[in-house]
Amino acid sequence: MFGNIVLVIAGLALLTWGADRFVHGAAAAARNMGVPPLLIGLTIVAFATSAPEILVSIVAAIENQPGLAFGNAIGSNIVNIGLVLGLTALIRPIKLESATLQREMPALLAVSLLTVSLFLDSYLSRIDGLVMLTGLVIVMVWLSRLGIRSAANDPILMDYEAEIPTDVTMLMAGVWLLVGLGTLLLGAELLVNGATGIARLLEVSDVVIGILVVAFGTSLPELAVSLASALKGEYGLAIGNIVGSNIFNLLAVIGIAATIAPTPMAPTVLSLHIFVMVAFTLVLFAMTYDYDGRARLSRLEGLALLLAYIAYIVYVAVQNI
Repeated sequence: MFGNIVLVIAGLALLTWGADRFVHGAAAAARNMGVPPLLIGLTIVAFATSAPEILVSIVAAIENQPGLAFGNAIGSNIVNIGLVLGLTALIRPIKLESATLQREMPALLAVSLLTVSLFLDSYLSRIDGLVMLTGLVIVMVWLSRLGIRSAANDPILMDYEAEIPTDVTMLMAGVWLLVGLGTLLLGAELLVNGATGIARLLEVSDVVIGILVVAFGTSLPELAVSLASALKGEYGLAIGNIVGSNIFNLLAVIGIAATIAPTPMAPTVLSLHIFVMVAFTLVLFAMTYDYDGRARLSRLEGLALLLAYIAYIVYVAVQNI
């Protein structure tokens, strides 16, 4: 058991550091190529932030642990909304002033409902995976157009302008990309092996371990970014980071896993976990909807999200489902 715990901790540390370097390199490279900052933030940074989940999904699917990949994807979305946004809003209420983010929220809801529809037959086929990857391409194109057309005074543009590195050469950006990717691959391998070992020793399903352990670990980069952004007053980044990551978690992580290793779904995924994820998404949509021109996520709403997440995790752990 001790050895598996060490593997998990080492894997999480490598994933967190590797994700930071990978995002840094990807953003710097795109900026050096003249890509607009908002486009970098909406597509490249959002995709790169989901790199830990994507690589864990690939490794888990290759090693015939698809439940770990699905638990990671669904669990990460729940962690991102319940824990990350809940804790961030509790520390500092999040203002939602960006028109771009107001358009992204319905897209996240639509992608969540698409995922549910593909799960209804309790089997994720290779065709389902390809449907989700096709959806990923469509979303990437839509986000690209959104990034180009968004108003120059959109608050999230200023947030990205401040955070995307400007003093990194193309050579160093490439180095950080490769170093980050290599670290992510190693971290994913260690995490999957350690998590699988723990699941076997505790006699719990890989879905449960994916939701309780792996999802929390792979969401650490999002937690760090959202907390830091909120404390600096970069509210667009604080919530935009989560919305973009959740979209890519579903389309890319589940899509890749299903394409590599089609598999029947554990009964609890359809009866509980996927609907909890959709419920969190719907609640976030309702909380951040611009009813009066002052959309925000308050401390009370953050507390509600955090308590709901804690209740869910405790229930899953106690019931072993």
